[in-house]
Amino acid sequence: MHLIRAATLSVADLDAAVRRYAWLNYSVVEQGNITPDLAHRWNAPNSAQRRYAVMRPESGADIFLRFIEQDLHPDYKALRTHGWAAIEICTQDTLRVNAVMKDSPFEIIGPPRKLDGMPAIFPMQVRGADGEIVYLTQITGDMPEYDLPRAQSLMDTLFILVLAAPDLEAEARWIRDRLRVSKGRTVALNYTMINGAFGLPDGTQHELATIKHDRDVFLEVDQYPAAATPRARNEGQLPPGICIGSFIHPEFDRICDINAGS
Repeated sequence: MHLIRAATLSVADLDAAVRRYAWLNYSVVEQGNITPDLAHRWNAPNSAQRRYAVMRPESGADIFLRFIEQDLHPDYKALRTHGWAAIEICTQDTLRVNAVMKDSPFEIIGPPRKLDGMPAIFPMQVRGADGEIVYLTQITGDMPEYDLPRAQSLMDTLFILVLAAPDLEAEARWIRDRLRVSKGRTVALNYTMINGAFGLPDGTQHELATIKHDRDVFLEVDQYPAAATPRARNEGQLPPGICIGSFIHPEFDRICDINAGS
């Protein structure tokens, strides 16, 4: 069972964001205004009545991207703060996707590159106009510890949310205990995205770990450098960038009991 249901992103111009993600062959399936009740539940009352749109991949999979129009925050810098750092979307052919991205509104910040020790994945990375980071990853096989999705369209579903953490192990323990999931092994990689964001030499390694439910991997937790900071946000609004991860869970009532009062 795949736990990810959606990711929510803050954008300055909703119409521009919808046009941008049409380059990924995503289409709008719902739009409207955020209700005051929902904004209150998010502890973001000033996000009430803001326009939103929900988009779905060409494959028709029931995994969505939701965009909410909000004010820009002048201090927000992608890949420099704690919190949701990136969304990862599976592709059928990363080289073909790279050719599409060259003509798109996205900025290519990580060209297609094989990862050492991970022959089953072939990723590239782009940045959108609102600073959001999108990993576009071709899956060529499964990993020993978990299964990975196969794209049913050139650019298909969101399958991993990437979390930037000040303490990877503490963050992973919290997620494990609160969501009744398990942590994969911690590995160290030459993480070019983090190195570029913090001005670190190429070859500097950073630890990361995956979070999975049974054999479904749905989160990646990255250890961020000490220079990373909490994410600034406008008063009463959702944080900038990728701001919400939405999940389904087969033990929802049990999860509610575990988290009651927290």
